[in-house]
Amino acid sequence: MATKSNSYLDQVVAQQAVLEEELAGSGSAPAGSGRGVMAKRANRVGPARETPVQGPVDVRVSGFWRWRTVLVPPNAFVVHTRRGRSEPLHIGLGVSFRFNPATDSYLVVPGAIQTILINAYCICSELQGVLVQGYVQWIIDDFATAYRKLDFSDAQDPMRLVNVQLREQAEAAIKDKVSTLGVRDVLSDKQPIIEELTARLRTVAEGDGDGRADRGLGLRIVTVQIKEAVVSSNTLWENLQKPYRSEQNRVARLAELDAQQAVTAREMAAARTSEQQRIENERELAELRAWHEAARFDRESAEQLRRTTREHDDAATVAELAQQAALTALRLEREQHGERAENARLAQELRRLQVEAELALTHARARAAHEEALLGIERERLGIDNANQRSASTVQAQLVEALPKIVHALPAPAELKSVQIGGDTLGLAGLITQLSEILALVRPSGQP
Repeated sequence: MATKSNSYLDQVVAQQAVLEEELAGSGSAPAGSGRGVMAKRANRVGPARETPVQGPVDVRVSGFWRWRTVLVPPNAFVVHTRRGRSEPLHIGLGVSFRFNPATDSYLVVPGAIQTILINAYCICSELQGVLVQGYVQWIIDDFATAYRKLDFSDAQDPMRLVNVQLREQAEAAIKDKVSTLGVRDVLSDKQPIIEELTARLRTVAEGDGDGRADRGLGLRIVTVQIKEAVVSSNTLWENLQKPYRSEQNRVARLAELDAQQAVTAREMAAARTSEQQRIENERELAELRAWHEAARFDRESAEQLRRTTREHDDAATVAELAQQAALTALRLEREQHGERAENARLAQELRRLQVEAELALTHARARAAHEEALLGIERERLGIDNANQRSASTVQAQLVEALPKIVHALPAPAELKSVQIGGDTLGLAGLITQLSEILALVRPSGQP
């Protein structure tokens, strides 16, 4: 039968292996660790004026061979030692100095605040696994003590080993404190763990406060915080939450029942109010219908009486109108007889006037014809008198005026024959005289 594996033991063994690798210098730098640099000896001789040293701290070395100068940034600690001297030549924050590669050595460490992340797998007094997560922030307070007691030899990350050591001490302190507390105490109040961890780390880093500087590491703990505490067992975590959840479910259920009761009471009250309102509305509607029925009956009775009275009045009015119509028809008939007699008299008078007008017109026409005949006879008489009274010269003048018309009325001659009897012009006058006599014979009597 296969044995069941112990997951907690496996985690402890794995963490121990990682710790050994980090302490041996073969492991990678932990997350959140500080940065630093330790300069190597410059055995190379060359004409370089300024050589930056690769690392987390920007250290620059200028000059060449034995006449070199190390430039340290102002936020980094440095210690400068020389062969044959027990005390360092320069030590402090941001101190630059001259450097001889043959006899000198120096160490540069960053002076910024460092942060250590902590994940402590603990066992509480109830033998249950609890994961406590926190962080510690520290800074170098006395570099003259710190560089003697701490290992800053890692060229890439001089703070790595210091962070590893402080982290292990912090985890050990947390585990010791959690082992004396119950699960509920760890989850509800983290202040005892913070106080215990702060006290232990300050005792290690700063000393016990009795005035002896060699008891501390030259460091100062800035802050200690516990971020989270998580129970490793899911079953235990659920069981711890069940009382609270059950209580909250009870409170929620009671609140829901209270709400349902309140809603039911309000619904019943609303239903009762609605029913009362409905009954009241029905009663008011019945009264209103009865009043409308009575009013309608009164209106119909009054309308019936009015119609009966109106019918009697209309019958009397119709009889009276019929009598008036008969009288009017009789009067109109009499007036029509009188108008017809008057029209006959007027027509007879008109015919008499027309006959008289025709007779007068006939007499006027006869008189006008008689007068016109008299005028014609007088005109003929005057013409005869005028013809009898004309002279030969007048006749000749009229003949000359009529010659163009006579010539125009004559037919066109086919040929012209001219006979000249003498050379004088007196024959023309004789010809005109002869033509005048011919015209006088040809012209009918009574014409001028």
